[in-house]
Amino acid sequence: MNAPIRHAKATKPQKFESWGSKGPNVGQIRAEPVLAGPCRHICLVGGSRSGKTFQLVRAVIVRALRGAHSRHVILRFRENAVWRSIGLDTFPSVMRTCFPGIPYLPRRADGFFQFTNKAEVWLGGLDEKERVERILGQEFVTLYLNECSQIPYSSYLMATTRLAQQITGLRQRAYFDLNPTGKGHWTNQLFGQKRNPLSHEPLANPDDYDRVFMNPRDNADNLSPEYLASMAALPERQRKRFYEGVYVDETEGALWTYDTIERCRAPHPGDDALQRVVVAVDASGASGREDLQADEIGIVVAALGQDGHGYVLADRSCRESPAVWGKVVAKAVEDFDADCVVAERNFGGDMVRFVIKTAAPKVLVKMVTASRGKVVRAEPISALYGDEKTPSRVHHVERFPMLEEQMCAATTMGYMGEESPDRLDAMVWAMTELMLKGQTPVMVGPIISSRQVVPHGTHEGYQ
Repeated sequence: MNAPIRHAKATKPQKFESWGSKGPNVGQIRAEPVLAGPCRHICLVGGSRSGKTFQLVRAVIVRALRGAHSRHVILRFRENAVWRSIGLDTFPSVMRTCFPGIPYLPRRADGFFQFTNKAEVWLGGLDEKERVERILGQEFVTLYLNECSQIPYSSYLMATTRLAQQITGLRQRAYFDLNPTGKGHWTNQLFGQKRNPLSHEPLANPDDYDRVFMNPRDNADNLSPEYLASMAALPERQRKRFYEGVYVDETEGALWTYDTIERCRAPHPGDDALQRVVVAVDASGASGREDLQADEIGIVVAALGQDGHGYVLADRSCRESPAVWGKVVAKAVEDFDADCVVAERNFGGDMVRFVIKTAAPKVLVKMVTASRGKVVRAEPISALYGDEKTPSRVHHVERFPMLEEQMCAATTMGYMGEESPDRLDAMVWAMTELMLKGQTPVMVGPIISSRQVVPHGTHEGYQ
């Protein structure tokens, strides 16, 4: 049963522009004229706790209250993240602070909040096809992509096709926010360089894109001095991103860059053009989805083509209990008709093999040992991606934003990312197995799938 509409004590009618007793911070004041202006696409770029998400959620609510029967959607890459951070935290906080006395109905089972004027604010993730289709099967007058550093450009393009609802008195608006990442990110190309991230041609309508930079110092009245001091003391790259709120140059000594990865994209070559398919697993000690202190389980599907090239087919990484991630691995094996699973032995080797074999008893499992450091393992794989003069021998068949962010944080000096490179490790294990071991020579003439004749189960280390 849906929760009842929440009512506060009766108050006098108020303007929807209320900011509560403290009012907006410095950065939010700077952003207000842009949000009130004519631009269709507006991006707030800022450091951690700068107030950008609060401001955009507030803007969405203002629009919902002004437009009867209007629909608005807030999207993140993962659905559980958008409900945890927006649905259970920011949205109620904005309502308490800025709109006390305004009733609303949380309908999480249906995926949205509803106001008495029948306006709806939907929340959703872009990580699961059925969820995306359920939400984006409708039209919206407001689109808000939260934490765009994790959202691929292809998902942005898909979402903007639904920015089509017409409501009297409301312009169609697309909002974006993120902690800025590398300068090659699609948001910087759109809002900074004013060019198309795919064609790299200048935008036909550059005046329709505007952005505002914000940082935690703008929000100092709502943050502790200790927090600001800790942010200022971060290493340079993290300080620029989370404290200064600016895009950064590609990491010095980076093994991959966003431009490199962009050049390596290619369509799926077709199942008949593949020699081998493997699912690589980098396990962690996660006890379940809510175990946020634990690393994710890296689960990456990759293939070796008849052309001798490697193909990253899928990123199924997750933070789940062993019973659940074992099923994720089994499903990946089934979906891609994988020849084997490659799993790192170093973290609970016997347990990892047991989890996989329990979920998929017939699958071949090869345990590998990390006898060398992550950089040493990753460097030969990064070389396969080529450069401006050398064509890539590895291709991504779609965009994998979280994997690719980890790849661009790997440097010759070590890994510079904020969390464990679980997805990167899994990808490296997969490509090492496919590209750096003795492989069937590339055949000339009609393609005959060697997956039908190579007895992979006889390889040493398979169990």
